[in-house]
Amino acid sequence: MKFLDQAKIYLRSGDGGDGVTAFRREKYIEFGGPDGGDGGKGGDIVFQAEANLNTLIDFRYTQHFRAKKGGNGAGSDKTGAGSPALVIKVPLGTQVLDDDQETLLADLDQPGKRVTLLRGGDGGFGNAHFKSSTNRAPRKSTRGWPGEERWVWLRLKLIADAGLVGLPNAGKSTFLSVVSAAKPRIADYPFTTLHPQLGVVRLSASEEFVLADIPGLIEGAHEGAGLGDRFLGHVERCAVLLHLIDGAAGDVVKAWRTIRDELDSYGHGLAEKPEIIGLNKSDAMTPREASARVAALRKASGRPVHLLSGATRQGVPEVLRALQTAINTARQEHAA
Repeated sequence: MKFLDQAKIYLRSGDGGDGVTAFRREKYIEFGGPDGGDGGKGGDIVFQAEANLNTLIDFRYTQHFRAKKGGNGAGSDKTGAGSPALVIKVPLGTQVLDDDQETLLADLDQPGKRVTLLRGGDGGFGNAHFKSSTNRAPRKSTRGWPGEERWVWLRLKLIADAGLVGLPNAGKSTFLSVVSAAKPRIADYPFTTLHPQLGVVRLSASEEFVLADIPGLIEGAHEGAGLGDRFLGHVERCAVLLHLIDGAAGDVVKAWRTIRDELDSYGHGLAEKPEIIGLNKSDAMTPREASARVAALRKASGRPVHLLSGATRQGVPEVLRALQTAINTARQEHAA
């Protein structure tokens, strides 16, 4: 299935049904009277988060959504039928934005969460609504209120506990494939990963978390270089970031600062998230090189640095434990 994390769609809620003008004409009722019923309510536009969906690809082929019109009223004071809501199912983590792509209208971040975005029009009044002691035979009825319409953007932000960031070829996809059952594409050239990947990491029977791998960033990504920074939105909801650095590439401090600068430029609180630094590909370094590069990274970042190798699994359990600890802390803070 092709991954799609943005889509533009048109929405229109249903118009209300029309009221009618009608009078009673029954054999044994001496005086009839107005009995025109009201119109029914038009259908609402409702979004619902579904945990078993993971892409917006369906909205590439179906882009217009219209709810049904309410039923018209009828004689004998019969109210028109109300139209059911049109429920649009979207993946968990979908945001609904206005046409300007900035104004947030709804955030479907909980399984089963429902948001009524557009309300259907109310039904019109039949002439029975207007009868009074001074107006016993009104011939007035009103049309139903029109529904609402608008263009909106859907933007999917994956729900993950931890996110992988780093330069291309830092070993993020290899790491994800080793610690989870995910099968990302792995190759020895940059930008092998073209869209985000999710994997579930299980440390024990009672401990597990979701890890997200996004395409690699390069210098100038916030200006559109490489694949740009559009996929950073998928780690906005993460509790912690695992910053993987290719230890065999040479200047590890420069690599770390490049990604940090891109996180700062992107904003949305990413630069303030807890960061765990992993110096990857320890199997491709001599012990002296590994020690020197760990020390340089520790001095530049002011944080602990984990030496690991996704290929040989050296140091991987320690990194996973550090991630789980950070996630547990974030969960406790959220619950409090």
